[in-house]
Amino acid sequence: MATLLYRIGHFAYRRAWLVIGIWVVLLGGILGGSVALNGQTQESYAIPGTESQDSIDKLAAVFPSAAGAAVQVVYETPAGASVTDPVYQAAIEAMGTAMEGVDGVDTVILPYSEYASNAISADSSAAFTQVQLAGQSTDVTPETLAELTATKSVGTDAGLDVAFGGQVFQDNTFGITVTEVFGVLFAGVVLMITFGSLMAAGMPLLMALIGVGVAIGGISAISAFVPVSSTAPMLALMLGLAVGIDYSLFILSRHRTQLANGADPHESAATSVATAGSAVVFAGVTVIIALLGLLVVGIPFLSVMGVGAAFAVLVSIGVAITLLPAVLGLAKARLAPKPGGRAHRRATTPDTGKPTMGRRWVGLVLKAPIVALVAVVVILGTLAIPALSLDLNLPDGASEPAGSTQREAFEMIDANFGPGYNGPLIVVVDITQTTTIFEDLDVIATDLRALPGVAYVGDGTPNPTVDTAIIQVMPETAPDDPATKDLVQAIRDIAPGIDTELGTPITVTGATAVGIDISNRLTNALIPFALIVVGLSIVLLMMVFRSVFVPIKAALGFLLSVFASLGATVAIFQWGWFADVIGVENPGPILSFLPILLMAVLFGLAMDYEVFLVSGMREEFVKTGKARESIIFGFAHAGRVVTAAALIMFFVFFAFVPEGTGAIKGIAFALAVGVFLDAFLVRMTLVPAAMALAGNAAWWLPRWLARVLPNVDIEGVGLRQHLADSEWAGRQQAAITAEALVVGLPAPEGAAEVGPVGQLGPIDLVVPAGSIVTMAGETVDRRVLAATLAGRLDPVSGRLQVLRAPLPSERARALRTVALADVGGGAGLGGTVGDLIGTRLSLTRPSRPNLPLPGLRVARAGAQLAGWIDRLNAALGIRLSEATTLSSLTALERAAVIVAAALAERPGVVFVDLGDGPPADSAGRELVTVLAALAPATTTLVLGATSFGFEPTGDAAGLRAQQHLDLTRLALPSMPIRKALQP
Repeated sequence: MATLLYRIGHFAYRRAWLVIGIWVVLLGGILGGSVALNGQTQESYAIPGTESQDSIDKLAAVFPSAAGAAVQVVYETPAGASVTDPVYQAAIEAMGTAMEGVDGVDTVILPYSEYASNAISADSSAAFTQVQLAGQSTDVTPETLAELTATKSVGTDAGLDVAFGGQVFQDNTFGITVTEVFGVLFAGVVLMITFGSLMAAGMPLLMALIGVGVAIGGISAISAFVPVSSTAPMLALMLGLAVGIDYSLFILSRHRTQLANGADPHESAATSVATAGSAVVFAGVTVIIALLGLLVVGIPFLSVMGVGAAFAVLVSIGVAITLLPAVLGLAKARLAPKPGGRAHRRATTPDTGKPTMGRRWVGLVLKAPIVALVAVVVILGTLAIPALSLDLNLPDGASEPAGSTQREAFEMIDANFGPGYNGPLIVVVDITQTTTIFEDLDVIATDLRALPGVAYVGDGTPNPTVDTAIIQVMPETAPDDPATKDLVQAIRDIAPGIDTELGTPITVTGATAVGIDISNRLTNALIPFALIVVGLSIVLLMMVFRSVFVPIKAALGFLLSVFASLGATVAIFQWGWFADVIGVENPGPILSFLPILLMAVLFGLAMDYEVFLVSGMREEFVKTGKARESIIFGFAHAGRVVTAAALIMFFVFFAFVPEGTGAIKGIAFALAVGVFLDAFLVRMTLVPAAMALAGNAAWWLPRWLARVLPNVDIEGVGLRQHLADSEWAGRQQAAITAEALVVGLPAPEGAAEVGPVGQLGPIDLVVPAGSIVTMAGETVDRRVLAATLAGRLDPVSGRLQVLRAPLPSERARALRTVALADVGGGAGLGGTVGDLIGTRLSLTRPSRPNLPLPGLRVARAGAQLAGWIDRLNAALGIRLSEATTLSSLTALERAAVIVAAALAERPGVVFVDLGDGPPADSAGRELVTVLAALAPATTTLVLGATSFGFEPTGDAAGLRAQQHLDLTRLALPSMPIRKALQP
């Protein structure tokens, strides 16, 4: 990954205007498309597979007038008056008539109707009209709602207070308030303090804003095709700003440090993208995986929210590793800290300068690590206690902003009828198997009235086809009250008995039941999802840090952060502690999807801090083997950047709390608290303390696990080795250069030992281009060496370059320029000369791939084949054709054809294995002469056999340089390759 990112950084820096132009076009196109499509957010809490949703779907098919979205129109009379007074009744009826004429309205049930559900209050001072809309809430248009609310003037002109309630009136607007702007400004202040440069501080903000623009534009465009809740773009905005600033901060901080130490700006930008960018990609991918994990919960609106947030993170990664280095290419050396300045001193003398606050803090922690660890666990454990009483539910009218029509309707219903009337339940009755419909409906209604917590039960109403009926049940308690959940479960508990007695299956649905089912599903998914996230973190961190202790410690710390954050959220948003301080007007149940969303997002962010802190520790430990010193080194180098990143995230998240909607306010608070606790208590206190207590054992990894896990070079160690090897290879003039090269085969599957089971070397080799090398040794020995030189097998140690491609880091180049030819195994080959050479020609890139017509390309391939046959005839002194069969050739002729086929790929080096038997003196000389004549003058030939009974002369080799390599003297005595492969 580091090498790929290094190349991306190089390209972006070198082609800055091209990359910037692509992002500008992308941003403009997505924003323009979203405006043209005019997508609107809408709340849709459908949850397939639950009883409540299945019942709604059934009603939509057989009882459409009862399945659509509902609106409650609530009226209050002046003090002492009654809704039955002629003037007020006439106004209410006139409003009803006007609403019936609104497009999209199915039925209007006035409070005076026989079908009304106890719609006049006990003192007759209030009433409500039930308006049934055609279609679900996602199908209701803004025009329908506008026409409905326009009828309000009829009632208010008569002296009534009128309010409209229902899910369709939930605040679906998406907008940015001044507090979010303050969050960005606070982030700018932190960046300014961190970098001490206005230009450097502005870059992460610019990158984040561009990324957020692309992400929000994309989500807005998608909302024209699928339901997207108003929480989704707000979450994407919040998360995109936070990670967008942080990811650019990490890369830019590394770049400025390198510039301060004299690095070339171009090389520094590419290296920063490769090293810090690797950590950014890893951390971002963990966030994306966790967010996409929300898909497995099976709740559509939550899936859309997770995908939208994951898209915002993906865009932030793309901006950080492509657009940022392009902007660095425009800034060049102007971003270097000024000599003598504080930033320059920190970058150039981190170990010898004045101790930083981070170094002093980690020194304090390491003085008594057990005290620090216990203190963190006690603090976070105490904060987590309120999470034990976590109560989940969806938002209702009480969570809407004060002064909104839905909030007014909710409060008027609560005051005049009771809280339960804000969340009516609908009992759906299947009456296909009964002939005594109304008698059975009366029995069911009686059973429902007997349940605890029921305030009112309406009469059963069959549909026009008399196969389904509904009964409306008004609970005594509010929709988000735990007692309402108990009532829903009680109705479901008596359903089997009613079915047995009457043959009429019943189910319960309605907005309140849907909310309860969503909460139950999310509650049940919380622990499995936590296990998935924690398990994922352990595996990913094992790959990165090659340790068992580090991932387990990181996962446990993550769980502490999550539960402490949930506890603080419950204390304020559910219990009401300090609620007024942050503008929580109505404490109540926690948003159903907040815990699982918090877990997904905070997981990735926590891994950010873990990676940036501990990767420096691991790098230093690998160099020195000193556990304690590596902790200090890693913390001192990354602590300041992580502190800045955590503060930025905290300010950005917390900025959404004061003025945020009910849903986003709780999410923002939980994330802000979670980030703060995880960064400053877990990562900066618990982590160094635990690492100090573990000592060297913190970096232990079983050998079998080390072989199984892929090695993710997130610190860029492999990149630095690749750059050093590339520089060394670029200085070589020979076709092949080996310095202290040791080759060998990996251990067979299940073997106890690690590494090669047999080794060959050390080998020092310089092979000029166009020369001939004879290589004598056992079959396995020479083939292992050939496979290593050809890039098919990694060296055990030492340096190796083939045609200036360092191995193994540039294996792909070697594979394209090195060919293998097995002459010893060619006796059984069938087919013709044309088949063998033509097949190898088809694998190569044509010298003129853009020939306009297929016929010309075929002619070109035929000409190439004819050319190779002519060269064979010239070298062998015979007359071959395309149709000549391989079985009719002599050993020499067949060997020449096999090598010619390998040469058809136009390699720079060809390895020719002559087989186990030593070639005879005359035959060997003749073969060398033929191969030297076939191969172009610049092509290097390496001939392998068990032994050679001759030394190729200058005449036989066509005046080429020659070398001889005796592998039998190179096999290490501990375990030669040939012995290890014996059965």
